[in-house]
Amino acid sequence: MRLFLLLFLTSFLSSAQLTLTTLNLPKSVQETSGLEFFGDYLITHNDSGDDPKLYFLTQEGKKVMEIKLNQLKNKDWEDITADEDHYYIADTGNNFATRENLKIYILNRDFIPEGSLSIRYEAQTTFSREPLNEFDAEALAAVGEHLVLFSKNRKTLQSELYVIPKTSGDYVLTPRTSITTQALITAADYNKTHDLMVLTGYDFRGDQFFYTLTDFTKRGFENIQLKRYSIPVKPAQIEAVKIIDATHFWMTSESEEKKTPRLFLATLESE
Repeated sequence: MRLFLLLFLTSFLSSAQLTLTTLNLPKSVQETSGLEFFGDYLITHNDSGDDPKLYFLTQEGKKVMEIKLNQLKNKDWEDITADEDHYYIADTGNNFATRENLKIYILNRDFIPEGSLSIRYEAQTTFSREPLNEFDAEALAAVGEHLVLFSKNRKTLQSELYVIPKTSGDYVLTPRTSITTQALITAADYNKTHDLMVLTGYDFRGDQFFYTLTDFTKRGFENIQLKRYSIPVKPAQIEAVKIIDATHFWMTSESEEKKTPRLFLATLESE
């Protein structure tokens, strides 16, 4: 069994390298936890501990504006994604599996709230504090007519994939598949042009990883092709990712040890 696991991990890890250009971010986004485009600007937000705000950044990491969404609450915002008509904010952080108010907020392209999705996990029957649980999720992506949510499973270091309609309502989630990530997944993004899904995550040792799921919709959930790359940065906790093209990506990390949060331009080198 140990030999099989070693062979699996050898094939799972890619020999290609991810190179980074690093920029500092303002301390107002020290818990940056999502990343999207607004024209030529980047949008980010903090997770728990901040007001329901969106921050607009230049691609040099400078803050140009922030807006407060007074109609919403930020219990634990973990990701933001978008399609042609809407933005979606995942208030889905659930570190200890105690939350019963998980939501995904819907905003129009003028950042006016237009509803929300209330979600719960079919497999969750109790809400008592459980540090190693499977009911946390920090990674959301818009794919066609649906939203795709990836779990941050502390029990197995795999990631369950949930598919959710984009319309307001109450939804009970059951996984469509489970992905052997060997890490805690923190962010996701999908690009229709390249049919590419990307993820970020880390393991219990603090090693950071970047994942590509190529031909994501073409292959279907039963035939996901996953490649994992090391993110050569420590200490950091990568919390957001945004696809620029098939080989270039934006990523952000939370502030570590009283340093400023960081913005990374990542380039995936050819294998």
